[in-house]
Amino acid sequence: MAQTKLDQFKGRLTPAQITAGINAATQNAKRLCEDALILLNEKRYPSAASVAILSIEESGKVSILRGLSLAKDDKAVLSQWQAYRSHTKKNVTWLLPQLAAQGARRLDDFSPLFDEDSEHPLLLDQIKQIGFYTDCLGKAHWSIPDKVIDEALSTMLVEIARIFAKKRETTIKEIELWIKHISPVWGTNTAWMKKALVNWYQEMQELGLAPEGKNTMEEFIRQGLGNR
Repeated sequence: MAQTKLDQFKGRLTPAQITAGINAATQNAKRLCEDALILLNEKRYPSAASVAILSIEESGKVSILRGLSLAKDDKAVLSQWQAYRSHTKKNVTWLLPQLAAQGARRLDDFSPLFDEDSEHPLLLDQIKQIGFYTDCLGKAHWSIPDKVIDEALSTMLVEIARIFAKKRETTIKEIELWIKHISPVWGTNTAWMKKALVNWYQEMQELGLAPEGKNTMEEFIRQGLGNR
């Protein structure tokens, strides 16, 4: 069967194509977040919550595409595309603001977000479904969106979506530098990967692609958010 424009692509991408995908996801995350805010203001809490989760998922594509740029073989490429199209892989960081509020400051403090046994990605996906659809749950209990999703939950999810949707536009040079520094140590020693992140951000600063001054990536890794 001939390939069509709607067939899902599963191959390698150039830095330019990775950049285009990241910026498309970022822009769409902002759009969905704005839509969720409109729904929230209209007191359409279930729909606002579900659309906010869609925005969070779009924002989650950014890190997956960065990972795709580092894939070393066809198996790794396919794995990243599977993550890109998995709802639960795209929403793993949704608890980041909560962890920060609870005192998480350094990079290592956020490692629970990526625990394969964690149930928080599935929980968010279930909330999204509950906000859109009726269902028969538990002991034959009918779940009705506007009886389950309240203002507090909806407001929290819209705020999380807003935090993630603040990402700036990414440049091709930024992704090229990302590959240059991170690819040699990707999936290896944690200390090397941290050092590579610091070096990547430093060269970003040198080329005017990141703010001048302190290397905030280094501070985040070594000292934490509170010491910036």
